[in-house]
Amino acid sequence: MARTIADQLVAQLIDAGVDHIYGIVGDSLNPVVDAVRRSGGKAKGGIDWIHVRHEESAALMAAAEAQLTGRLAVCAGSCGPGNLHLINGLFDAHRSGAPVLAIASHIPSAQIGSAYFQETHPERLFVECSNYCEQIMTAVQSPRVVNSALRHAITGPGVAVVVLPGDVAGFDASASFPSLVPTGPATLMPNDADVRRLAEAIDAAKTVAIFAGAGVEGAHDEVIAFAELLKAPIGHSLRGKQWIQYDNPFDVGMTGLLGYGAAHAGIHDADLLLLVGTDFPYEQFLPDTGKVVIAQIDTDAAHLGRRVNVAHPVHGDVRATLDRLTSLVKPKKSSAFLDRTLKKHRKLLDSVVGTYTDVSETTPIHPEYAISLIDEAAADDAVFTADTGMGNVWQARYVTPGPDRRIIGSFIHGSMANALPHAIGAQLAYPERQVVAIAGDGGLSMLLGELITAAAYELPIKVFVFNNSTLGLVKLEMLVDGFPSFGVDVPAVDYAGIAEAIGFHAVRVEDPHALNDAVSAAFAHDGPALVDIITDPRALSLPPAITGEQVKGFALAMSTTVLHGGAAEAVAMARSNIRHLPGL
Repeated sequence: MARTIADQLVAQLIDAGVDHIYGIVGDSLNPVVDAVRRSGGKAKGGIDWIHVRHEESAALMAAAEAQLTGRLAVCAGSCGPGNLHLINGLFDAHRSGAPVLAIASHIPSAQIGSAYFQETHPERLFVECSNYCEQIMTAVQSPRVVNSALRHAITGPGVAVVVLPGDVAGFDASASFPSLVPTGPATLMPNDADVRRLAEAIDAAKTVAIFAGAGVEGAHDEVIAFAELLKAPIGHSLRGKQWIQYDNPFDVGMTGLLGYGAAHAGIHDADLLLLVGTDFPYEQFLPDTGKVVIAQIDTDAAHLGRRVNVAHPVHGDVRATLDRLTSLVKPKKSSAFLDRTLKKHRKLLDSVVGTYTDVSETTPIHPEYAISLIDEAAADDAVFTADTGMGNVWQARYVTPGPDRRIIGSFIHGSMANALPHAIGAQLAYPERQVVAIAGDGGLSMLLGELITAAAYELPIKVFVFNNSTLGLVKLEMLVDGFPSFGVDVPAVDYAGIAEAIGFHAVRVEDPHALNDAVSAAFAHDGPALVDIITDPRALSLPPAITGEQVKGFALAMSTTVLHGGAAEAVAMARSNIRHLPGL
């Protein structure tokens, strides 16, 4: 039997298959960290402690490992400020459905409720970002709470939190713990009457379009086959991209603020729109239900109809539902709608998105050109991470998915600074795979210290910094809302110099002619590498469908900029973005 509760906790984590705990050592957490030390590390059948520079990063690293592997990952924070720092990363993990356990150590149990030094109430604070949050106060209770937390995290999937006072962690263990025997995923079969009603609606519709989200993971071939049966174009969400875009002759791109291609047109012009495995939150990009009949398939019944009025909801597994639908619906004979939408998609790619990359001679470097070079040079099984902001736009439009490539980001929580810690967690999960971080200078600077973590563990991550000295997506949001950009620009920073000083292979690139060699050298380097790419701060992203209000807002913001003496800025922005406008 384990000696202490801390030893028992570590034994339970080993039994659950945990390899790493991400965190920062400190006071109340010391008994747990020492138990990790005594476990001997991963190489000896124990657990490795990953010393990070900020607990927020610890949670983001655990989130990345859990998302990519599907297995439990763990982070930890000491009492008060230490575990408070975990919260943002845990929100990201929980909303992404990542099975993560957070160990929140606490002040001495006798001092709880006395306004003691660093006292907080973690059992209350973490409730909103977890499936389970309980405090351990006795040795008998401990293994049962930990076991429940593990099961909640794995089956949620999502975050579970164990609150453990430092003195309690040192108590002698007095009860055994049950082994955590893993089970395979279950298949949720849809109600047959619901499927039949949907099949009838599909047969009654002249044209059908499919909009696919992350819920189509594992059902790529079934979705493609169903689209072929119905002659239906397939659009996708940002999270759905990696699971459905590759090897897809019916692909018409992505809708939403980051979107491109004919997805917006396809889902608005169909008689029936089938939402498959998506909880896409932006209702302004979805069609009016008075004009388009909407159906939805999802394993989470709470998702059905919560974004838009759904006439035909089906609660079930995507593969199982499509298999049943395939046996019921009649094949569509005409491919006119599909052909028309695909033609529009190709035209948009060639005349709008395609022209983004035709800027190889331009200085400052256009980010579209940079991301295209990175995409071409990266391995077919690379893991990409992307910061929230313009970096996310560029990866969404230019990183080519494949059956073995993974793309993760803070896609639901939308946190800044996720790319670097996500990349570290990904590299520790897959030491032999290429991991590529698409970082904005705003995001990188927020958790800059994690470059030290990557260097300390000699992780061969490749960090590409899109350095435009501004918060580009925020600038765009201001402009389309009619506000001149303000408070978004920062002084130029030499991130390559910083990275080189702490042990990275690093290079700063301002000349577009030098970029290809810099990207190749970074990928060839056997260790951490960073390429600091000085990009055009005025290169913005426009959504695939631009409303009159957005145009009005942009014009108003530009007029205000000119009136305040910024005529040169307005002209330069127009020159940088005129190629982005449809028809130009």
